[in-house]
Order: sequence, then C-alpha cells, then structure tokens
Amino acid sequence: MISALIVFVIVTIMVMVIALRVWAAAAASINRKKLDERLREVGQTIDIPADISVINQISQGRLSGVEKALGRTSMGPKLSKLIEQSGTQTTPSTIVVSSAFTAFSAWFITGLFVHMPFAGPIALIVGGSLPTLWLRRRRTVRLHKFEEQFPEALDMLSRAMRAGHAFQTALGTTGDEMAAPVGEELKKVFDRQNFGLPLNDALLELAERIPLVDVKFFITAVAIQRESGGNLAEILDNLAYVVRERFKVLRQVRTHTAHGRFTGFVLLALPAGLAVALSFIAPAQMHLLFTEPMGHMMIVGAIVMQTIGFFWIRKVIKIEV
Repeated sequence: MISALIVFVIVTIMVMVIALRVWAAAAASINRKKLDERLREVGQTIDIPADISVINQISQGRLSGVEKALGRTSMGPKLSKLIEQSGTQTTPSTIVVSSAFTAFSAWFITGLFVHMPFAGPIALIVGGSLPTLWLRRRRTVRLHKFEEQFPEALDMLSRAMRAGHAFQTALGTTGDEMAAPVGEELKKVFDRQNFGLPLNDALLELAERIPLVDVKFFITAVAIQRESGGNLAEILDNLAYVVRERFKVLRQVRTHTAHGRFTGFVLLALPAGLAVALSFIAPAQMHLLFTEPMGHMMIVGAIVMQTIGFFWIRKVIKIEV
C-alpha cells in the first residue's frame, strides 16, 4: 500500500515535470517567432540558413550502428544539438540506450509494486524521458550561466576594441580570458572564422547553440555595424547595460512574486502530503483508490487537475521581463 502510494506521488510529479517542459518549449518557440517579427520590422532578422548547422555530422561513439541509424532520422541531429547546448560529453546513441534502460527499469520496478493497468505505460514514458530531461536541465543551467556572464564578456570585448584590437581578435582574447560557458562559446566563434568560416556564419552558429535573446541582439548589432559602420564598442557597452538592467528588474520581480510561488508549491504538495497522512490514519479507505476502478479514475483525475492547477498558478505568478 505504501509502495503504491509512493509510486503514485512520484508518477504525479514526473507527469507535471514533463508537461512543464512541453509548455516551456512551446512558449520559447512563440517568443522566438515574436522576436524575429520585431527584427524584421527594423529591416534585420536572424534567420539561420538551411545549410548552416551546428551539427555537421553525428559524432561516432562506441555504438556506431545506433549512431548511423539515428543519422537517418530527425532525432539524431536534434539530440546532437541538445547535447552540444548542454555542454555534456556524450553521444546521441548513449542517450537513446540510456532512455531504453531507464524506461524498462521503471516499468519493471513499477510492475513489482503497482498492479494497475495504466501504471506500466506511464512508467515507460516517465523512465524513457529521464535522460532527455536531464540534458534539458543541464542546458537550462548552462544557458542561465551564460546569460549571467554575457554582460561581462561584452564589456571585455568593448575594452579590447578600444585598446586597438579588431573585433575578431577581441573575440579570441575574450574567449581565452572568460570562464565557461561564455569563454568556450566565443572561442568556438573565433576558431571557426579563423579556419575560414565567414564571421557572419560563425555568429549564426553561435545563435543556434545559444538560443538567447541577448545573443541575437548582439549578433544583430555586429551585423548592422559591419554593413553600415559605427562605434561597435559603444554599442556593446549599451547592450551590456541593457542586459544588466534586465537582470536587476528580473530579480525584483522574483522578490515580489516569492509569496505567490511559495503558495503554489504548498498547494501542489498538499494533496500528496494529505494522501500520505491518510494512508497511516485510514489505510483501508486509501486502499480503495488502488483497488477499485472508480479509485483509478479518481487518481487520473487528480493528476490531471494537479497539472492544470500547476500551470494556472505558474501563469499567474510569471511576469515577462
């Protein structure tokens, strides 16, 4: 009984996490489209050409057969792009094999403790998505760290250009001096244009590896300055100032919405905590949820309503900056 309840709580949390990731990906896609529309209004947009890609080919790991099979599908390049954005030293075949292993492990463990028809498929889906969710989490952390370091990198670029260095040389210097991930990404741009790739293409690849609004603004500013001229060092100073001010406003918003976020966490954890408490107080009544068909329907309804409530609360307390 207790094991079934624990599995129920874990599955509920994982379903909410997966739904959150899907919703965040959809919101990010909408925001990128809005940004491109705004850039088109001023006559400049960052469109990635079809022949420009971060992933030229799938890196061959130990499982070369799996790598070749993934290379024939759209999943391989997407996984490779996700791996590069997360900064993880692995291969798409490793992620696929790990997903299969975690999926069947979750299915087997769930089958030992939970004897419900829908528990097995849910366990397969949740277990199989764990490696990808881990990669997405690492990518999110890396992008946040890049965003925090980016104003300092812009200042260093500006100072290097004022000291008399060309923009390409300033990129290499900043890439050597800055810590990861900003340093390694700028160093990639410098190395690729140094080996013959046009600077605009190298910058477009940076926009694909680091899908941040600030990076697109930086690339747009560099592209406009290279075509029309102007003081790029001053433009970079202004961009660094805007990024820092946005961070300041964002921290203020998080402070003002802290009470709402804490309330949301309490409301989300309350049903699970109440279920655990009732399993000790009235175990016979809680046992009906896992043995009767009506109880199964109530569990599914609870998961669905919890997910809807989670997104509702998140939408209320989220303020775009």
